[in-house]
This record gives sequence, structure tokens and C-alpha cells, in this order.
Amino acid sequence: MRNPFLLVAVCTIVLAIAIVAQEHRTGHTWDYSETRGPSHWGDLKPEFAGCKTGHQQSPIDIRSPQKADLPAIRFEYKPSPLHIIDNGHTIMVNYARGSMMSVGRKKYELKQFHFHLPSEEKINGKRFDMSIHLVHADAEGKLAVVAVLLQQGEDNPLLRELWNDFPREKGKEEQFDNIQIDASRILPSDQSYYTFSGSLTTPPCSEGVTWLVLKHPVTISAEEVKQFSQLYRNDARPVQPLYDRVVFESQ
Repeated sequence: MRNPFLLVAVCTIVLAIAIVAQEHRTGHTWDYSETRGPSHWGDLKPEFAGCKTGHQQSPIDIRSPQKADLPAIRFEYKPSPLHIIDNGHTIMVNYARGSMMSVGRKKYELKQFHFHLPSEEKINGKRFDMSIHLVHADAEGKLAVVAVLLQQGEDNPLLRELWNDFPREKGKEEQFDNIQIDASRILPSDQSYYTFSGSLTTPPCSEGVTWLVLKHPVTISAEEVKQFSQLYRNDARPVQPLYDRVVFESQ
């Protein structure tokens, strides 16, 4: 007669190996689900603790910003070969070196941009259909993120190009060196903005990030939103408490 305890033990070991293999294959310890989603991020790893304990977390609901005489954002973006990846959390475009953004005396280089559905940030309680986060770093590695809000309307030529080249495999960067993209094409003509000190909106939720949320949205077609939603139905972190931070608004 077979030993039932031995059978259970073997099944348990096989299941554990399968789970480890799955974790190794995906490489993800967090996501947007109920079990490993935003409300649990701070407990998943010690280095993610800031997601739960931080007092300068992003995104936020921007309400009653304080008008200020802020310097204009200067974008000096250049075309870049299209290097695009589905990293398991969103679609991300890695940008070639040499494209800069500056605010006053502070200068940052564009590193990558990625997408959230719906928009992570809110304006007076309102979410937009999607948002783009353009991630920059200065010479010391300090981050500045420009958020562009997307609302349904006419289709967007740059997004149409990106959507046509969605990666077929998660975790593998697709390099289309014969395709040049220009991130300046995603920016609204009016580049007035809100700004505040915040964090990364994904683990480890590191703080000390300068946020620049452009006030005027650009359009994205309903079909383009639908196409992205077939990959990621919701990859937006809920808004976080403002605490004692002040949000400034350019004139």
C-alpha cells in the first residue's frame, strides 16, 4: 500500500518547486492584484517599507495648489531609436542618451517613459484615462518625473507608433533601431505645471523625487486606451496622503 503521508509530502515539494520556478520566471514580487498590490507593497520586502511608512509618497490628488512664480520647463528632447519593453508592470520605452529637461538651474536627462491606466495622479478628484511618466535623472542621480495626462479624443500619432510595436514577450526589450521616436511629440503646447516633492509610484517607493505634472492633457483615442487595457487593465497606484506638503502651480 502506498504511504499517503509520503505522497502528500512529494506533492507538497513539487508544488513548492513550481511556485519557486514561477517566481523566478516572472521575477516579480509585487503587482496590482489584491494579494500583492499597492495595499501590501510595504509588507512584501523590508526595502519596500517606505511604500507604507513614507510621508512624501506619490501619486497625490492635486487640490488647492499654491500659485507661484515658477521657472518654465525647458524640454530639449532629441529623436531616439525605439527600444521598448513590457516589463510585467507596464509598457516602458528606454530612451537614448542626450535628451534633456531643465527647470531653472536644474538639468535632468530623460531615461525612460512608461504608461499608467488610469492616470495615477488626480486633479481635484478627477482621474484621466491614462498618463505618461517621463523619468529623468540629474548628474547626481536625483530623479524628476514629468507626468503627462491623457484623455480620450483624437488618436495620438506617437502612441499609435508605439502601440504598433508592443513587445510580444514580457521582460524582453525589443530594439527597433530603424524607428526613430521623439518624446517631445507627446507634450502639450501649454506646458504650465504643478510641482511637489514625492516618490516613485512603484516599489521601493523611494522618496526625494521631484514631480512636475503638466496641467493640460493631450489626447488618446478610445481604441488606443482599449489596446493598452488588453495588456494592463489597471496599473495605477491609489493616491497617497499629502501630509504637510505644499503643491505649487506655475502662473
